[in-house]
Amino acid sequence: MEYALLIYVPDAWEQLPDEEREALYREYAALREAPGFIGGAELEPPGEATTVRVKGGEILTTDGPFADTKEVFGGFYLFEADDLEAVLQIAARIPAARIGGSVEVRPIVHR
Repeated sequence: MEYALLIYVPDAWEQLPDEEREALYREYAALREAPGFIGGAELEPPGEATTVRVKGGEILTTDGPFADTKEVFGGFYLFEADDLEAVLQIAARIPAARIGGSVEVRPIVHR
């Protein structure tokens, strides 16, 4: 089964010392070598986002994210694993999970 690991980083990420942030980036990169890795990407900061809504047939856009939160969606990985427990072990290796953020694990739907 394929799983999306949605990474939410704490807003304090930018305040980490450069050396610590670089070490964490190396941990993220190492996950690309883990068994079952399919793909993934880091996202630009929320300030680079554009939110789209359609109201009455009109397209409305807003600069930035939909909501102001303590965590931001920072990126994702796609993994293939035999069962949920295996992918949870991979998710636990993602630095955001231990520095105040979280990792949401969701099975991929194939139709």
